[in-house]
Amino acid sequence: MRYYLSDGFVLKWLETPSVYDIKEDELYELDNAAFEFLKECAGSDGCGDERADNEFIDYCISERILTTEPVAVKRSSLLKSPIPSLRYLELQITDKCNLKCGHCYIGKPKNNEISPDKIKIVLDEFEEMQGLRLLITGGEPLMHSHFDEINTLLPEYNFRKILFTNGLLLNEEVLKGLNVDEIQFSVDGMKRGHEAIRGKGTYKIVMKKIHEAIDAGIIVSIATMVHGRNIDEFDEMDDIFRKIGIKDWTVDVPCVSGNLKENHIFQVPPEIAGRYLNYGFGGGLHGGGEGFACGLHLMSVLADGNICKCAFYSHTPVGNISEGLRKSWQRIMPVKLDELECSDISCRFIDECRGGCRFHAEDSRKKKTFTNAMGMI
Repeated sequence: MRYYLSDGFVLKWLETPSVYDIKEDELYELDNAAFEFLKECAGSDGCGDERADNEFIDYCISERILTTEPVAVKRSSLLKSPIPSLRYLELQITDKCNLKCGHCYIGKPKNNEISPDKIKIVLDEFEEMQGLRLLITGGEPLMHSHFDEINTLLPEYNFRKILFTNGLLLNEEVLKGLNVDEIQFSVDGMKRGHEAIRGKGTYKIVMKKIHEAIDAGIIVSIATMVHGRNIDEFDEMDDIFRKIGIKDWTVDVPCVSGNLKENHIFQVPPEIAGRYLNYGFGGGLHGGGEGFACGLHLMSVLADGNICKCAFYSHTPVGNISEGLRKSWQRIMPVKLDELECSDISCRFIDECRGGCRFHAEDSRKKKTFTNAMGMI
C-alpha cells in the first residue's frame, strides 16, 4: 500500500516538527521519526507502510493527513524556522479605505500600498520561515489598485490565507475569484451599533455579504470591537453568529489611537469593556505560547513597508521589508509572563490572559504614570 500526504496538508519545521492542515487550521506536532516518514509521503511517489507502525498510519488516515490516492501538489521547503517561529504575518497591503470608522487605529489614510512585486518577496520569505497564517489586511484590502494581481499570487503558497474586510466591495465576481481560505468580516454591533461607528447602510450590506460568502462555501469569521454604542447588543450578536455558522467570533477592545482619540463617545472604560471579552467563540487568529505574552508568533508589515510587532506599534517599527522579514523578526524580543508586573501578584488568570494586549497594557501604564505625575490620583 502506498500513502500520500493529503491535499491541504503541509509539513512545517517549527520549534517542533509538525504537519499543518491549512483548510481546518489544525497543527499536529510530530516526533522526528513521524516527521521523516511524512516527508517521504509528501514526495510524488508517496511512501510504503514499512517505515511506520500501523497505529500511526491509522491515525493519519483517520485525521485525513494521509490518503491512498496520489496527490500532485506543491510542497514547501523545510528550512528550520527561527525560534520563536514567525507563524502569523499581518500584511497590511494598503491603508486606503472606503469608510471612516470612528474607532479606526490608522486614523487618516496616507494612500500607501505595497506593490505586488514586493508582496511576492514577503510571501516567499514567510513561507521559507515556515509561516502558518497570512492575515491580509488594510485599510480595506480590496481597495488595493492591484488586488487582482495579489490574489493571483496566493495559490502558490502553503499557508492559510485570511482576508480581512468590511464587506462593502465584496461583490459576486470578487467572491468567486478569491484565493483565500477564510474571510474575516468586521461587524461592530447590530444595526444601531454597527452603523454608529461605520456609517448608515453598512450593516445590511455586511450581513448580506456574510451570507453570500457562507453560501459560496467559504469559511467566515467575525471581529467585533467593544464601543460605546454596542455594549447592549452582544447577546443578540452571539445568537445570530452562532445560528448562521460563523467559525470564530473575536471580541476585542480598540486601542485609543487614530480616530478613537477624537471620538470619546465610542470609548469604553477598561473596567466595563473588559466584561465583554467573555463573548466570542472559536480558536481566534493568533495566540501566545506557554510562558510568554501575547504576540509571541506574530509580526506586522505595514502599507508603507515598515515592519512592527503588531499594527498598533506602527510608531515604533523594527525594520522594513527592504531588509527582509527575518532581520526584523530577530529584533522583536519575546515578552515572558514572569517579567510582567501582574505576575508579582500571583494572578490565577495569567496563563489564560497572557498579560493581555501589550499595547493596551503599556498605554494604560503610561496614562497612569502621567496622571500620577500631575497629582490627580
